[in-house]
Amino acid sequence: MSTRVRLLIVTGSMGAGKTTALGEASDVLAQREFVHAALDFDGLALGRFPANMNRREMAIANLVSIWRNFREAGTTALLLAAAVETRTELDQLRSVVRPDETVCCRLRASIATMEARVRVREPGILQPHFVRRVRDLDAVLDAAAIEDFWVANEDRSVTEVAREMLVRAHWLEDAGSAGHSKVSSD
Repeated sequence: MSTRVRLLIVTGSMGAGKTTALGEASDVLAQREFVHAALDFDGLALGRFPANMNRREMAIANLVSIWRNFREAGTTALLLAAAVETRTELDQLRSVVRPDETVCCRLRASIATMEARVRVREPGILQPHFVRRVRDLDAVLDAAAIEDFWVANEDRSVTEVAREMLVRAHWLEDAGSAGHSKVSSD
């Protein structure tokens, strides 16, 4: 087992398929007996907290504890689904995991597809807010441009998306997986 700590962040707007692709990527790795942990960052802070603690602070505190437990068990690879909006947020995640290698993959789908997914996934009272957040968050992620590469997650199987993500991150070898590198405007 490698002692190098590896972090693969799966980012994207709401409805891009982060959690679904994360789960499938974990299954693909597990099938190949690749020791790893997989976490959905948003799931680390569901609820309502006292006024002196925001959701992100709670999620970070929980990530610290959970990652420590995984490391003590010998895990050196973490898949993390998180809509990372700024370099500061990315650095904060890195400071918790302390990886030797970090790769950030952004999942992309059309606004209409992401909004439709959110409408199905979030049928409750906050649905209008979450649907509006899709477009806003997508624009924030475009401006931040923290991803190392992106993967299309529309009209494809989740297994194909997960495998492409893992191959492009160099966590899996597989011939024939094409993808899209970030285009520089420099």
